[in-house]
Amino acid sequence: MRELKIFSGRGNYDLSAKICKHLHLEPAAISLGKFPDGENFCKLDEDVRGRDVFLVQPTAPPVNDNLMELLIMIDCCKRASAERITAVIPYYGYARQDRKDEGRVPITAKLAANLVTRAGADRVLTMDLHAAQIQGFFDVPVDHLYAAPVLNEYFSELGMEGDDIVVVSPDEGSIKRALGHSKRLGGTLAIVDKRRTSALEVRQSTIIGGPVDGKIALLFDDMISTAGSICGAARLVHEAGAREIHIAATHGVMCGPAIEKLRDAPINSIVVTDSIPIPKEKQLPNLVELTVAPLLAEAIKRIHHDQSISELFRER
Repeated sequence: MRELKIFSGRGNYDLSAKICKHLHLEPAAISLGKFPDGENFCKLDEDVRGRDVFLVQPTAPPVNDNLMELLIMIDCCKRASAERITAVIPYYGYARQDRKDEGRVPITAKLAANLVTRAGADRVLTMDLHAAQIQGFFDVPVDHLYAAPVLNEYFSELGMEGDDIVVVSPDEGSIKRALGHSKRLGGTLAIVDKRRTSALEVRQSTIIGGPVDGKIALLFDDMISTAGSICGAARLVHEAGAREIHIAATHGVMCGPAIEKLRDAPINSIVVTDSIPIPKEKQLPNLVELTVAPLLAEAIKRIHHDQSISELFRER
């Protein structure tokens, strides 16, 4: 592993440190900051010539700062003669702008992918993209990980599996994800019929499937952003008679009114991963944070040794 170097951007130092600890490595030294005029500064403090370099940087809020820092880090490693550069992006920002859903709008997810590729990344390692087809936006290999095994293991250890649970998809777009969790945890499947009334507002009207009454309801999504969808689904499930409601997502973005909505919703626990850092002001008493560091570390080790990533999920 001596040819492996893991550098961390400022997007998630803690996750990078956990990944390095799992691999029994020291984080590679890098100086990051800003010039007085606000421009980003980057300098590698150790040699990367001929090395296999991994740059850990989720493009979470502040999205533009973190994305630009990642691009600069990639360019810096490229110019320092790194043999291979892998951008490890646990959370890929701009992922929801993945298509033209109306006239005269950009496809920013593709633009961001072009920037990462043109900056010099040789491959990308990411987790739970909002839309799986975003992998095709990159002109370099993409390894797409799923946090489902981590979330499933947590609920299994709490005994939340089998006929006592109902796995709920908060909208029709998450049905495939909910089916995957249901196959692992058991229980029945329910789908919340969600209708979007605007870019910021959604309306939940009915539950398909179930039954929900008297069950422990587990709601899974890829991210919690403004929390409108997941909280609306939780209220509908609560009204349908669920005795406990637990929501789980890979990415706890929790922006805008999310904290207030989550605090007021009839939710027993909120489970997220550390793909992006959760600041103190967003911590809630019922918030549980699971680490995906071992999963990312194992993927990094397999990429470094040219081993299969898909085998990683067959084994878990």
